Amino acid sequence: MEQLADALVYYVVFLFSTTLHEAAHAWAAKLGGDLTAYRGGQVSLDPAPHIRREPFGMVVLPLVTALVSGWPFGYASAPYDPTWARRHPNRAALMALAGPAANLLLVLVAAALLRLGASAGVFYPPQTARFGELALSDAGGAWPALAVFLGVLFSMNVVLAAFNLLPLPPLDGSGAMPLVMHEETARKYQEFIWSTPAVGWFGLFLAWKLFGLLFDPVFFGAVNLLYPGVTYS
Repeated sequence: MEQLADALVYYVVFLFSTTLHEAAHAWAAKLGGDLTAYRGGQVSLDPAPHIRREPFGMVVLPLVTALVSGWPFGYASAPYDPTWARRHPNRAALMALAGPAANLLLVLVAAALLRLGASAGVFYPPQTARFGELALSDAGGAWPALAVFLGVLFSMNVVLAAFNLLPLPPLDGSGAMPLVMHEETARKYQEFIWSTPAVGWFGLFLAWKLFGLLFDPVFFGAVNLLYPGVTYS
């Protein structure tokens, strides 16, 4: 029963975090002049339109993986107009960055609430930090559950932001590359990525392997910033 409860907490955090990520993409595209996602209902914190677009990636896969491994794994997407992206590569790049920026915002919110709870004496740092287990509470009531929720929220969004910022297609870090390119070079880069689907599959494989090496430095670096004076590794 405890494993099921933990899996549901992780799934709820995944669903909310992914919804905000995709809504940020859609909102940035709308601001940049592309109404594709807006017309599809994706400029919304309601998960329903995002689930309708990717039911397997937003519901089936993350629920199964959360129950089996304890970690939800899934995916989502926000539609955009490639013609708009070709005309405005920098706007498309900012759209790509909006998703990880939303995850970083959630990291900051979770960190602020964890620090506030620690200052109030209802949370305290654990002896050993692990993914999702970043605060303990002896205060009774709902405080222990809130500590777990905030620890999961912080951990998952650190990972989502860092993974998506890798500059490998089809991740958001790759979509942001036009910001550091000449406009014509950016268009050629976009065309190459869009016209060669195998690049995306190879990029995902490479990103998965690379992030295995980056996970510990990224995660523990973020946790050590959360608790200055406490060193986890």
